[in-house]
Amino acid sequence: MRHALITAGTKGLGRKVSEALKEKGYTLTVTYRKKDEAYYKMKEQWEMESSRIQFVQGDMASKQDVERMVEEAYSAFGRLDIVVNNAGPYIFEKKQLADYSDEEWHRMVDGNLSAAFHLAKKAIPIMRRQQFGRFITYGFQSAPTAPGWLYRSAYAAAKSGLVSLTKSISLEEASYGITANMVCPGIVTEEFKEADIHAGRQVSDHSVPVGRPATGGDIARTILFLTDDDADMITGSVIEVTGGIDVLHKRR
Repeated sequence: MRHALITAGTKGLGRKVSEALKEKGYTLTVTYRKKDEAYYKMKEQWEMESSRIQFVQGDMASKQDVERMVEEAYSAFGRLDIVVNNAGPYIFEKKQLADYSDEEWHRMVDGNLSAAFHLAKKAIPIMRRQQFGRFITYGFQSAPTAPGWLYRSAYAAAKSGLVSLTKSISLEEASYGITANMVCPGIVTEEFKEADIHAGRQVSDHSVPVGRPATGGDIARTILFLTDDDADMITGSVIEVTGGIDVLHKRR
């Protein structure tokens, strides 16, 4: 039975991905930063499946916490097949680069780029021994082109670096049966982060070429496909799940 580690998997897009992986039959290690309402709700709902699922607390900006997440996943289930790096800090306040504090800059880079490095460094030796692994990171719309992003310079820099890191892992680990890919969600508004695709189809959004808003279900379905044993020909890819917005912007 495949085992998946998903970071920040108790709410938002992470919860939807956790649900999809669970329904696929994988055992799960779900990480969370603090015991909030989302954590308690999920833990209660999944209590009957506690033999298949464990929850591990930790901060993605902490190397020690990230390494412990991997250690606890492997210790509990004896293998680690899939890592979905869903977590990533974000500063919502609009700030120009000159206005960032050192602490804010380091949190963006540590939480979005260094965390992926520590996850990969700890997980890859396990995956090599298994001759199988799926390492999935998150970017943002147009991340592959390393665009400038007004007021989001630290986040954009970290995620653009993560594009290159993900592709590098895909090359280095291909002979071990390990793939590495990035998924770049488009705009997924708060009310649709834990919604399924059917819910999105009930709403019109003419700013999106496909005519509807993106949902957590769209992201989860994409990730689920990448975790499949037969998805080994897809590696080093950056997949934009935007409903065509990324293409529309390129035309402009």
